[in-house]
Amino acid sequence: MAPSSSFRALHHAELPLLLPNAWDVPSALAYVEAGFPAIGTTSFGVATSAGFPDGDGVTRDANLVLAARLARLPVHVSVDIEDGYSNDPDEVAAYVASLVELGIAGVNLEDSAEGRVLDPAVLASKVAAVKDRAAEVFVNARVDTYWFHQDDTVEATIARALAYVEAGADGVFVPGLTDPATIREIAAAVPAPLNVLITPGLSLRELADLGVRRVSTGSLPYRAAIDAAVHVATAVRDGEVPPAATSYADAQARIRRYP
Repeated sequence: MAPSSSFRALHHAELPLLLPNAWDVPSALAYVEAGFPAIGTTSFGVATSAGFPDGDGVTRDANLVLAARLARLPVHVSVDIEDGYSNDPDEVAAYVASLVELGIAGVNLEDSAEGRVLDPAVLASKVAAVKDRAAEVFVNARVDTYWFHQDDTVEATIARALAYVEAGADGVFVPGLTDPATIREIAAAVPAPLNVLITPGLSLRELADLGVRRVSTGSLPYRAAIDAAVHVATAVRDGEVPPAATSYADAQARIRRYP
């Protein structure tokens, strides 16, 4: 079953696109059955669930495997590919092209590596190469100035975002951006959909009024799932009633419905 609306169009609805981030097939299936028209992946969840830190480039092969499985779902899928796993723009473009061939609608591509923001020309060249190779893919260029608190000024962030849009980026993601006035200023200055993480205290409607067009859950659901698992065990240990959950039968039926 094909999605009823294009991934790009979902960024121009009345409210921002809420993109929940999955780390495996069961989490993605749960999002699909909850009615979300698109899902993303979280590099943190994919990496750490395999026992590796996030941001070290270890998700390259795992993402290909996960993408092949998620592309079969009746929703749009965007894959978090960190910095593209290479400094060579052509290698990054080839990797993204392989995801597109699987049926992936979008990618997140960030302007940092090993915890440091890079010269914006680095990501701009990767974005240009990706769009030249696979024009149809939605490239969400991630600006990490506020995430790593490096060069985290409005002016520097806007300059980076504009460079990536000029190179062909379809959207701009600024994780760590939470101040309403700053969000509004960056959204107004960047001629592409602005993506932020869930912002405590700001609803989707309020974020829409600030100019935001996409909101990602990031690794929050994955981290919350780990906390929930610990809570089940500690509740039993401490003589408390464990929390309710999807039944074994329903969870089994969900995976059997997986195409």
